[in-house]
Amino acid sequence: MTALIEAHGLTVRLGGHEVLSGVDFHIAPGEIVTVLGPNGSGKSTLLRALMGIVAPSSGQITRAPGLRIGYVPQKLAIDRNLPLTVRRFLSLPRRVSDAQAMAALDRTGLPQALAGRQLGALSGGQLQRVLLARALLGNPQILVLDEATQGLDQPGEAAFYRLIEDIRAETGAAVLMVSHDLHVVMAASDRVVCLNGHVCCEGTPRVVSTAPEYRALFGLGTQGALALYRHEHDHGHDHAHDHPHDHSHPHEPHHHA
Repeated sequence: MTALIEAHGLTVRLGGHEVLSGVDFHIAPGEIVTVLGPNGSGKSTLLRALMGIVAPSSGQITRAPGLRIGYVPQKLAIDRNLPLTVRRFLSLPRRVSDAQAMAALDRTGLPQALAGRQLGALSGGQLQRVLLARALLGNPQILVLDEATQGLDQPGEAAFYRLIEDIRAETGAAVLMVSHDLHVVMAASDRVVCLNGHVCCEGTPRVVSTAPEYRALFGLGTQGALALYRHEHDHGHDHAHDHPHDHSHPHEPHHHA
């Protein structure tokens, strides 16, 4: 089996309502796939079904035997008065050594001194990186990110995308992410899947950005194109071509050789 996770004809009904209908999906080892869709399009349901949390009403899902999944939720609802340090959180549910915990913080760009901080005292960006660090401790073959950049500002979102790209390069883990931003994706995405209860269109960011299905679903946005966060920024480009009302680091879609 070449795919880590594969779905054929996936249909999910929740409370009598058909949330997903006839979805075909696959993700290969080391691949980065971004799922875009408006609110209520079934993005989170798709992730939960692929991970085995939600049972399909019909269709088939196949996961590689013993597949290790690292999950980063959209947000973590915690009582800020809950006495739980970052270090203790990293040992839930499986205890990890201090060395492993510190290595995970290092890998996600967090200072080791943060280990003693209360979870409720972290900023949004710090908490997202702690959640990512915890997901990485299981040495996952695939990272699943459910709107993990929601609530971050644009520089924070760009930095998080660069971090994910680095982790993919370092570990070889596949990345499946749901994005809440309909017009900005990580440039390293190998495929973009547009979802609205079914797969409207999919392909490379460049192909999807020009697809009529994408434009019909999401409007023209950044002049009708997906903007991309690139890992390496070209600081010599002509800023006159940037869109002043869009994001701070987007670039027009480009093709990676």
